[in-house]
Amino acid sequence: MRLSALLPLLLSLLLAMPLAAQDNVRPPESAVGGGFDSGETVRPPSDSVPQGAPPAVEARPETGGAQTLEDILRRQNGEELDDSFRREATGRNDGDAPTAGQLGTLGGASDPEIWRQLRYDTAQVQASARGPAADVLIQDGGMRWLQFREGPLATYGGYLLLGVLAILALFYLIRGRIRIDGAITGRRILRFQSIERFGHWLLAGSFIVLALSGLFLLFGRLGLIELIGKDFYADIAAVAIWSHNNISWAFMLGLVLVTVMWIADNIPNKTDLKWLAVGGGIFSRNVHPPAYKFNAGQKLIFWAVVLLGASISLSGLSLLFPFEMPLFAKTFEVINGMGIPGWFGYGPLPTDLAPHEEMQLSQVWHAIVAFLFMAVILGHIYIGTVGMEGAFDAMGSGRVEEQWAKEHHGLWVEQMKRKKRGAPARGRPAHPAE
Repeated sequence: MRLSALLPLLLSLLLAMPLAAQDNVRPPESAVGGGFDSGETVRPPSDSVPQGAPPAVEARPETGGAQTLEDILRRQNGEELDDSFRREATGRNDGDAPTAGQLGTLGGASDPEIWRQLRYDTAQVQASARGPAADVLIQDGGMRWLQFREGPLATYGGYLLLGVLAILALFYLIRGRIRIDGAITGRRILRFQSIERFGHWLLAGSFIVLALSGLFLLFGRLGLIELIGKDFYADIAAVAIWSHNNISWAFMLGLVLVTVMWIADNIPNKTDLKWLAVGGGIFSRNVHPPAYKFNAGQKLIFWAVVLLGASISLSGLSLLFPFEMPLFAKTFEVINGMGIPGWFGYGPLPTDLAPHEEMQLSQVWHAIVAFLFMAVILGHIYIGTVGMEGAFDAMGSGRVEEQWAKEHHGLWVEQMKRKKRGAPARGRPAHPAE
């Protein structure tokens, strides 16, 4: 009975002994007030950085070379940040670290340093797959490209198209439709041959499909998913991508056709200056400056279509054949060689581009040119339909009212009449051979 009564007392003493031992333990003098209890950092102060330390440590000794809170906040606010200190903090690249005095090798770099090597494309990667982008594990510019595509590109591109539509609507309300001023004769003149109209409509029809599908792929994710659902949107997006990739070939064929057929008639001449001096008579009534087959306004549209069409075709081919047609590294080399960035106070453009960066730049350039192209074509569509009486017939049936042709292309009408009579096209009388 006495033993059973002592057991609880012995157990209580055994449990109390570890607690008493903990109370007798005191932290070392260096820790008291030295940082642990006061909450101060345990990293060495800035004046104790050893000689020969990496540049990252010298630049940010308070964090041992790591980014600071200020760095993170600046990047989140979209401010410019010199990240060279992170690019250089990639550890040793000459093999494993020495193993003497440690339990086992940890390699020549820590995990963060390895990830920085992968991010900044300085790691020595060996991939079993083959291809230009096979050894790229992290692409640092991907988020910048995505943010630009969903932000400034979509925003300002949309503003551009809406602005052009607003200007055209305002012009129509003020000027109204440009009518034929003279008496309608009822006589029709052949303006464009069948092959010319085919090339025009091949180019125009494919461009409309490409424009609509491209706008859907850029803006659809922002507003249509909530309206039509993800599954239906995915089906339409698949059709849009297929159409965009395949109808692009028809666009390029049409571009070649109209360029070959019309380039000779779109060479600028002195008559174009007279047309431009009066704004082509678009802003005034009963003003009809002289013009040949294409007036100065049509020539501007033609060259815009040729140049923008060629540029958008090149970037489109680069996207159709990923990583096979890098365009921007060599382009930047030429621009740097001409010193163009320095004219605007900028440094040289980057020429060491990763394969993914080439694709991203091609996509961004493709979209920027597309917005400019659409803005030009909106004006062309307006003049060719509701903006001017009799203009659509030129590409509809190919024949136009004679009075319309005299008012807008008077010199061309004279050429056609002389050609019909067998006289020289420029109006000079033929001289007999001596």
